[in-house]
Parts: sequence; structure tokens; C-alpha cells
Amino acid sequence: QVQLVESGGGLVQAGGSLRLSCAASGRTFSSYAVGWFRQAPGNERERVAAISMSGGGTYYADSVQGRFTISRDNAKNTVYLQMNRLKLEDTAVYFCAARVGVVAGVSARYDYWGRGTQVTVAS
Repeated sequence: QVQLVESGGGLVQAGGSLRLSCAASGRTFSSYAVGWFRQAPGNERERVAAISMSGGGTYYADSVQGRFTISRDNAKNTVYLQMNRLKLEDTAVYFCAARVGVVAGVSARYDYWGRGTQVTVAS
């Protein structure tokens, strides 16, 4: 099993940047694909980015492509989400999630979840 803890959220002005971190427990973190998801009030949870076990494969939602970058450091058991040029519509609770094996597109296929970190983008 793996436990995930997100950090790095906060309040930022539109156009600004934040970097989220997802720290994982466990010795086999490199066996897990990781996704970043977000959920705004009244909206469904959506995947914004994902990264393969090795970090060689990355995937982005159209809404964040070119603005967000996902990366991982398996030696530190940490996955990052660098968010640039933030927009008001990026406001949400951001969650990281992990699953053994390959990246999946839907939240239901991820087995382990953090508690989330709030990102608020203000005008």
C-alpha cells in the first residue's frame, strides 16, 4: 500500500504559479502510476495530469496543456505538479492518486488517494 500527502496549495493571483507536491510512503513508489485530479464545487472530479511509473510518459487535460507540468522523483517518493499562468477556472481541490501499473484516465481506476490541497486563483 501507499499513503499520499499533498502540499503546496494556496491562494494565488491569476497569471501566477504554484507547485504542488505529492509525497508518498512506501518503498515501491516507482511501481505506481500517479495522477493529479481536481474537483471544484458542483463539478465532477477530473484528471488534469498523469505520469507513468518511470516518469517517461506524461499526460495532460486539454485545459492545462502547456501550462501545467507533472514530474516525479522516485528517489524522493514525490510527484510534482508545476502550475503556471493560473486561471480563475483552475480553482479547485487538487488530489493526487496512485495505482499499480500503467496510467489510467479515470479516477475509479486509482486505488490510493491523498486528502487534497486547495488551490484558489483570485482575480
